[in-house]
Amino acid sequence: MKVVLLAGGFGSRISEESVFKPKPMIEIGGMPILWHIMKEFAYYGHNEFVICAGYKQEYIKEWFANYFLHNSDVSFDFRNGNNEMTVHHSHLEPWMVTVVDTGYNTMTGGRIKRIQKYVGNEPFFMTYGDGVCDVDINKLLDFHKNHGKQATLTAVKMKQDKGVLDIEGGAVKSFREKNLSDGAPINAGYMVLQPEVFDLIEGDDTVFERKPLETLASKGELMSYIHEGFWQCMDNIREKTMLENLLQAGKAPWKKWDKDVPLNI
Repeated sequence: MKVVLLAGGFGSRISEESVFKPKPMIEIGGMPILWHIMKEFAYYGHNEFVICAGYKQEYIKEWFANYFLHNSDVSFDFRNGNNEMTVHHSHLEPWMVTVVDTGYNTMTGGRIKRIQKYVGNEPFFMTYGDGVCDVDINKLLDFHKNHGKQATLTAVKMKQDKGVLDIEGGAVKSFREKNLSDGAPINAGYMVLQPEVFDLIEGDDTVFERKPLETLASKGELMSYIHEGFWQCMDNIREKTMLENLLQAGKAPWKKWDKDVPLNI
């Protein structure tokens, strides 16, 4: 299954760094948070990624273009006036990464609609490029397959200023604004979607979290996978620092893979 990652927004709430690069490319421990999310899915065997880029999309393309070189042992031979490069060994994940320019001002639904041809007529994962989680991806997928509905989203209970969900018997009935004093579940992304969802997206101006998800909820086609473990988005410098500290302390719940992450100490 392909993994669709939303990575085209401006990241205005973390403008200290997003002025230079897309928010999903802001680094935690020397690697973009987008890479951390991809490593999460790859840990469970999902290695095909479609990245919905937009703002500063060239930065994402250039980063992946250089990823092979930066993670390989190479010899450069400048003798005899030549410039020959020999790759001896690479330390790369077996990933297929498609980076798509989905437009500068396109809304979340529009970005998903634009990558339809890269997903095809099959179910796919979708999540946001600014939040890490220790959800068991394959258990999430099994849950989705078992209930047979068109969409599953991961719900977590946190005191945050995100849109919240009214859930009844596992089905998402509606969305509402959060009362900061309650502990209602919020949409954490990490979704599994059937291809029929594309039909609910009208165009570039469609916000996926509004009409498409609201329509699915009203039809009983949106289910919630309750996650009681770790989830954290990176909306501001404080949250970035918190994630950095967890990684440096060796207590990052989302990091299940073996390969070390370089630390900025």
